[in-house]
Amino acid sequence: MLRIKNSLKKILCVSMAAAAALSMTMTSFAAEPYESYIYDTWEDAIPSQNAYRIDRTVTGADMGLARLADPTDALYIEGASTSLSNPKDLFFDPDEKIFWVADTDNNRVLRLDLDLQVTGVYTGVWGSSEINVGEDGESKFASPSGIYSKRSLYTNDLYIYIADYDNSRVLKATVDSDRKLSLVQEYTKPDTELYQVETFNPSKVIADLAENVYAVCSSVNTGSVQFNKDGEFQGFYGANRVEVTAAVVAQKLWRKIASNEQIAGMTRNVPVEYANFDVDDDGFIYTVTEAANTTTDAVKKLNPAGYNIWDNAAGDEYTFGDIAAEYDATTNSSYSTRLTDIVVSDNGIINVLDFSTGRVFQYDRNANLLCIFGTKNSTNDQRGSFSNPNAVEAYGNNIYVIDGSKNDITVYSETTFGKLMHQAVELYDEGRYTEAKPIWEDVIKRDGGYPLAYIGLGKAALNEGEYTKALDYFETAYDQDDYDKAFKYAREDFVEENFTVMIVVLIVVIVWLFVLARLHKKNIYLIKGRIKKKEKEGN
Repeated sequence: MLRIKNSLKKILCVSMAAAAALSMTMTSFAAEPYESYIYDTWEDAIPSQNAYRIDRTVTGADMGLARLADPTDALYIEGASTSLSNPKDLFFDPDEKIFWVADTDNNRVLRLDLDLQVTGVYTGVWGSSEINVGEDGESKFASPSGIYSKRSLYTNDLYIYIADYDNSRVLKATVDSDRKLSLVQEYTKPDTELYQVETFNPSKVIADLAENVYAVCSSVNTGSVQFNKDGEFQGFYGANRVEVTAAVVAQKLWRKIASNEQIAGMTRNVPVEYANFDVDDDGFIYTVTEAANTTTDAVKKLNPAGYNIWDNAAGDEYTFGDIAAEYDATTNSSYSTRLTDIVVSDNGIINVLDFSTGRVFQYDRNANLLCIFGTKNSTNDQRGSFSNPNAVEAYGNNIYVIDGSKNDITVYSETTFGKLMHQAVELYDEGRYTEAKPIWEDVIKRDGGYPLAYIGLGKAALNEGEYTKALDYFETAYDQDDYDKAFKYAREDFVEENFTVMIVVLIVVIVWLFVLARLHKKNIYLIKGRIKKKEKEGN
């Protein structure tokens, strides 16, 4: 009954959300080039308060890249560009408190401080490599597309991992100075029959605590290429599944009756390669797949064995990106969701970047949608909009998006609504529902249609034994599972509170039925006696 779409309640919920959004001070968000929204239970987009505002955009000039053209500066490089050029990756090292940028078309890697000011520039590695070695002995980068850094648990050295795309290698290096990286390990195309792809072009790279290296490579659809710390090929990790479509099912059925010649002429159904990944503090690897509107394995959370613990086959439902997104009324254009990057914050918040729309979809650690922000606009230079969003990163309460066409980094900071929502979500995810209650109430004051707030209040009411309130909150959020749980507790509570009365009533009913039965039996005897008496008198 709860699952039925009640039109009146839906209209009320949407109206409340719109009214709350419009009632806020419009000047606070007037500069934002997008309108925030979220999905309700019916998977319809409804207005929502902005959880983030554009704090600033940072160009190469803002980063201080002019230092590279100053002969008196320690970072001076003859002929170096003083702007970014198609940067394809951005990584924040939470331990070192530094940013790394893969400045792809400039064939270099940049190190930035917390204020996004350049502190180091690297054009290659020094050491025993024989690939693309310059006259000065440095092995030069060629379209570095991915970057990652981690301090070693074994040596305590800070290792920089670089996906050197056009040089067909992954590099592991240490920092010698602001200008030099020393090569530790070079990972190249595996020399084994297991690796059947002719090319080896790594676009993204990460490493786990054991210093195993994982590389996303173009044309490799069997998962990321995995190496151990010594450079030995370990196989493929976390391959996507084949998207199940009507055509795939039909071909599978046809293969059972087709001849060998017909089967040989069929198109092979293969998994889609994923575009990017990240690793959290617990060692779980998260992947995103950029294929348009894919639903199978769009976002995965992989355990060390490479299995997706968000496996839809287990019966759980996980949706990422826009739901059935094909048409955007605000731009009067059609589009297909393409998830291109993912980053997991220190607090477990998951941020997924959609290349098609420039939107960032933010989820909690249980994959509940929290907010959506950002936009794509390639026709002008509107502040904060994107043309070619390549990577998303997180530090503290800020979100960073790097654009490969506008060659800048957009910094998003929390709004008051976003701060309250995140505080409540953190308590909610830790099971501290009662502590989160007043914060959720503040969230609802700012956005009366925010679904997760009602679920949070329902959990708090459930935790406090106020089952009737919990039922109302869960019904408002149309949370069927929690509603059923609250109803079960409410029923048990009703029985417990009224047990004595119910027993007394039951005893009275039983006694009354017993008396009625006795009276009924006595009446039968009386009736039978009268009948016999009349029969005797008749005779």
